[in-house]
Amino acid sequence: STTSDACDVFHADPGRVAEVRAGMPEPLTVERLAETFKALGDPTRVRMLSALSRAELCVCDLATLLGATESAISHQLRLLRSLRVVRARRDGRMVFYRLDDDHIVRLLAQGRAHVEETGGFRQDR
Repeated sequence: STTSDACDVFHADPGRVAEVRAGMPEPLTVERLAETFKALGDPTRVRMLSALSRAELCVCDLATLLGATESAISHQLRLLRSLRVVRARRDGRMVFYRLDDDHIVRLLAQGRAHVEETGGFRQDR
């Protein structure tokens, strides 16, 4: 059975709409959240973040692990730093990266659990 994505009749519930509208995030928060999810929408960055969820790593470690150039990894890290998804720590001539905070760790873990439990995208929707 195919389910339509729209109601057969348009009838919005004003009370429900008002209640939900009152709890919606501010526009700037929505923009920043969308940027964060956009950053997580790239397979290379997901692999990098997965690695960084396990250990603090330098660009050389990440490049070796992912089979990418240091330049490509540095470019991705700059983006992730600007979005406050990762943070850097300098130790002498080396710069080490880790996830910015536990929220990012949990976000990745929850996303992975969701995908593994559901088997990815469902075709029956």
